[in-house]
Amino acid sequence: MIRFYKSNIHGKIQPIDDWEQGCWVRCIRPNESELEQLINDYHIEPEFIRSAIDEEESSHIDTEDDNTLIILDIPIQVDAEGDLEFSTVPLSIILTPKNVITICMNENMILDNFANGTVKNVYTHYRVQFILKIMFSIATRYIMNLRQIDRYSAQVEKSLEKSLKNSELMKLLDIKKSLVYLSSSLKANERTIERIRLGRSIKLYEEDHDLLEDLLIEIKQGIDMSSNSLSIISSTTDAYTGIVSNNLNIVMKVLTSVTLIIAIPTLISGIYGMNVEGLPLPHFWFVMAFSAVVTAVTFILLRKKNML
Repeated sequence: MIRFYKSNIHGKIQPIDDWEQGCWVRCIRPNESELEQLINDYHIEPEFIRSAIDEEESSHIDTEDDNTLIILDIPIQVDAEGDLEFSTVPLSIILTPKNVITICMNENMILDNFANGTVKNVYTHYRVQFILKIMFSIATRYIMNLRQIDRYSAQVEKSLEKSLKNSELMKLLDIKKSLVYLSSSLKANERTIERIRLGRSIKLYEEDHDLLEDLLIEIKQGIDMSSNSLSIISSTTDAYTGIVSNNLNIVMKVLTSVTLIIAIPTLISGIYGMNVEGLPLPHFWFVMAFSAVVTAVTFILLRKKNML
C-alpha cells in the first residue's frame, strides 16, 4: 500500500491524492507491483528495495548516486496473550532528491502519528529535518516502551513476593528478552545516527545539528535505561531462582526427616509383628512406649541439626 502525505503551511501533515514534489511517500507492506513502481517512478536502486523489505535487515546507512537508504530498528509490541512483550522491526527511509520515502512491513504507531497529523511543526519538503524528526519519534517510543517495561516488571515482582509460580518467572524471562531486543536495536541505531552526524552521507544544515544532538541524547538515555533495567531483571531473576531452589531444599529436608521419624516405629512394630520368640519387651504397651521414646529422641536430634 502506497500513500502520499504533505505538510501544510502550519506544519501539519495531511494526506494527498497523488505524488507531489516534497511530499512523503509512505509504503506499508508493498506488493510486487508497488515495489516495481517505486523502482521505476523514483529511480531507486533495486538493491535498496530488497534491503528495505528484508525483515532481518540490521540498522545501517547506504548511499547510491543521489539516493540515501537509512534503515533503523523500531520497537513494536508483540501480541503475547495479555503479557507485555516487545520486539523490533526495520524501518527503511529513502532520501531522494525530491522526496522522502518510508517502507515498513508492519503497521506502527510512530509513522501513524505523523500521518494523522498528531506530530506538529513538521514540514515534509525539509527532507533532512523531516527524517530527523522521524528518528526522534523512534527514540521517544523506545523510552516510552522501556518505562512500560519498568512498571510491568514491578507488578510481576510484587506477584512473585506473594507466590513463587513458574508463570511469574516466565514473565520475567519474557521481559528480559524484550530488553535484550530493545537494547541491541538502540545501540545499532546509535551507530547509524553517529554516521549521519559526520555529514558524509547526508548534507546537514545548521539547524539540523541541534536536532541531531537532541536525538543522540535520547538514544543514549534509552541505552542507559535498557542496560539498567536488564541488570535489575537479571539480578531479580537470579534471586528468585535461588529462593525457589532454597525452598525446594527445605521441603526435601523436612520430608526426609519425617520419613526417618516414621520409619523407626514402623521398624519396631514390624519386628514385633513377626512370629519370633524371645524378643525383649513382649507386651504391646511396652513396645509402643519404646517406639515413642526412640521417635522423640530422633526428633530432638533432628531439631538440633536444623533438619526440621
